[in-house]
Amino acid sequence: MRRDAVREYLASALWAMPTCAVVVAIIAGAGLSAVQLDTTSPFAVLLFQGTSDDARNLLIGIASTMVTVIAVVLGLTVVALQLASTQFSPRLLRNFLRDIPNQVTLSAFVATFAYSTAGLYTVGIAAGQRTQDYPRLAVSGALLLLFVSMVMLVFFAHHLSHSIQVDQVMKGVEKATLKVIARSFVPGDPGIRMPDPPPGATALLVPQSGYVQAFHAEALVEVLASRGLTALMVPMIGRHVVAGSPLAWVWETTGERVRPLVPDGGTELRRALAQSVRIGYERTLEQDVAFGIRQLADVASKALSPAINDPYTANQAVDHLGSILAALSLRQHGPQVVADAQGTVRLHVPGRDFAYLVDLALGQVRRYGANEPRVVRALLRVCRELVWFGDAAHHAVVRRYVETLMSDVTRLVAQPADREPLLAEGAALLQAFDVADGTSDAGDAGS
Repeated sequence: MRRDAVREYLASALWAMPTCAVVVAIIAGAGLSAVQLDTTSPFAVLLFQGTSDDARNLLIGIASTMVTVIAVVLGLTVVALQLASTQFSPRLLRNFLRDIPNQVTLSAFVATFAYSTAGLYTVGIAAGQRTQDYPRLAVSGALLLLFVSMVMLVFFAHHLSHSIQVDQVMKGVEKATLKVIARSFVPGDPGIRMPDPPPGATALLVPQSGYVQAFHAEALVEVLASRGLTALMVPMIGRHVVAGSPLAWVWETTGERVRPLVPDGGTELRRALAQSVRIGYERTLEQDVAFGIRQLADVASKALSPAINDPYTANQAVDHLGSILAALSLRQHGPQVVADAQGTVRLHVPGRDFAYLVDLALGQVRRYGANEPRVVRALLRVCRELVWFGDAAHHAVVRRYVETLMSDVTRLVAQPADREPLLAEGAALLQAFDVADGTSDAGDAGS
């Protein structure tokens, strides 16, 4: 858990990769300074041909140029972050900080600066005196880094202009969310009934306020099994918890009675819980599918606000949300139970159901855009695509959403010329769900 937390932090730390680049540049400079090439060597063409004063002036010029370039790059990055925060959603800032091309570009610039500045200690100076001998290959390396930095500057301008485009932003969120679904999603069981903590159960308290970022049950289940205990997790992934509130309930059932833990019996459990649950000050996409959906829903909601009034951007966000909902329709949602090696259920974990995820993705868009026919058609288009995914239970959730949407259309769209085609399209979509579920039932009966 600690290793994953460090990896997650470093991925969004804008200083981590540039710091490593500075260290590598200084080591490379020291290594090249020790290389002496003979004038008869075939690599002699790589050597800088000027005097030591020329080489020193070159390094000073490169270092000063890089300072200016770094200032420009950081300024442009801040502008991009501010634009993304105000126009799209403040929850997208973390995606920009995790952008690898931005980190690589900044690393190239600071590496060139560090390489050139470090060379000033050795080029043209020896024991405090001027000298004509200097590491010519190392100076040639500074020239090479200068050309690399210029190429990276052009690439950075290209990448930045594309990265703040709304299409690129939303596609990035969709890809990241689908990756979470493919790698980290744990299927639930809608039929599981979460137990209530019995009287006498012991509460394991939240150590610090924040958001539940990740959950790995192995360490906790192992301790629960060794002591014959049962536990119930209180919050779901992505929920905010307050220090001192229950994070989990633990009890030991002996016959008809629930035995409380001995006074020091919770120490090992608290340690295992700390190794299993990570709480941070922000939500992350590591295991939180709902956070990716929230980002796209925020973009759609802001686009439909009176200040921006951009229905087409909302339609695009709905299209990306449709791809995520289609992937979620192929999986079961709800609470989970975790058993030990002997098959005994030791841990109950709450989970979001499909109805919650559909409302999170499309509910705000329906409430803010039900009076705009273009937005309604986009919502109906996504729901129509979901006919081909999931089972009857998933279809029932989408069907209820369509019925609510049609009720809003009837109430909010004033012009019959706008309202009637939408109602007809909605009625046809509901019929398509009936046909799909009927076909599914017939296929199940035949098999």
